[in-house]
Amino acid sequence: MAKQIQYTPKPKTPAEKYQDAHLESAEALTEGLKLLRELHEAGVLDVLYKLVKGGEGLTSSIAHNLTEDSAVRSLRNLFELSKTLSDLNPQAVGQLGYAVSLGVTEGARSVAQGRGVGLTDALKLLNDKDVQVALGAVFSLLKGVGRGLREARGDTHDTPNQGEFDRHDRVEPYPNAPKRGKNR
Repeated sequence: MAKQIQYTPKPKTPAEKYQDAHLESAEALTEGLKLLRELHEAGVLDVLYKLVKGGEGLTSSIAHNLTEDSAVRSLRNLFELSKTLSDLNPQAVGQLGYAVSLGVTEGARSVAQGRGVGLTDALKLLNDKDVQVALGAVFSLLKGVGRGLREARGDTHDTPNQGEFDRHDRVEPYPNAPKRGKNR
């Protein structure tokens, strides 16, 4: 009878392991190199390098990158957004945020149950007090946005069919509204 031959394959060298990994990851490496090139061309790698090296010249690099058109537009947009947010009444935002949170929960529940609404169902829902309040809020929102857009273009004359809308009205919380907290 023949004697069994013992064979143990030779372990791969680091160069062979690298070659195998390189072949398996060719597509990822190509995408990574594209990303690296974009980061280099945008100046991000230079800023990161200076940050790691201790910040020498970091301030001037950041200032230089902030003077580019896209950075200037981003900063202007951020400034305009902060002005808009500072004009919002926190109580009103809280009330609407709470209402939207409940609405999203109700909508998700409806989707999970596979419920739809047909035309007759929609007409019946117009008698629902919650739907009426929500529609009133949506139409008031549209009215306020429209007024703001008219004022932005310099049209401040009201037409006879326009009702009163005072954007400086104080919003009082609903007496029975639940408090918003961490356990919503």
